[in-house]
Amino acid sequence: MSEKPLVVVVGPPAAGKTRVAKRLGRILGVSVVDTDTEVVTRHGTIPEIFASQGEEFFREQERAAVEKALTTSGVVALGGGAVVNPRTHTDLLGHRVALISITPEAVAPRLANDKRPLLRGGLEAWTALVASRQEIYQAVATREFDASHRSIDELADEVAAWVREDAGL
Repeated sequence: MSEKPLVVVVGPPAAGKTRVAKRLGRILGVSVVDTDTEVVTRHGTIPEIFASQGEEFFREQERAAVEKALTTSGVVALGGGAVVNPRTHTDLLGHRVALISITPEAVAPRLANDKRPLLRGGLEAWTALVASRQEIYQAVATREFDASHRSIDELADEVAAWVREDAGL
């Protein structure tokens, strides 16, 4: 029988998903799998993958990383676009999913010198991308947490309290 993550963290690019997931892992004393990190470890940086192999190749590798990650225990952080894949969307049903949201004003400083291929247009590109995915983020989320005006530690503490309560830990 496969394992099931305690929580899956989703949300838009630059919302702080990876940092929250790492902090959650420490708080809850469990392992953390970040699907973007898994892809980068095997294939190079995301900008390099987009430039040499294209977005379709990246999405295929991302999907494989998601499938594997969802069979582990602990905390799983998905890349911002992973939820767009209909199979991933379906796979998240029945999982505890924390959506990390953030306002455009709060994310703007995080986009300076950003190396994300889909965000080369800065805040305008981020806003359009998030708008196109917002319905999907909402549909897969069990609960939403706003990262706009809180530290990563405060946010992770709130998510951890929810996970403990919801999981009966």
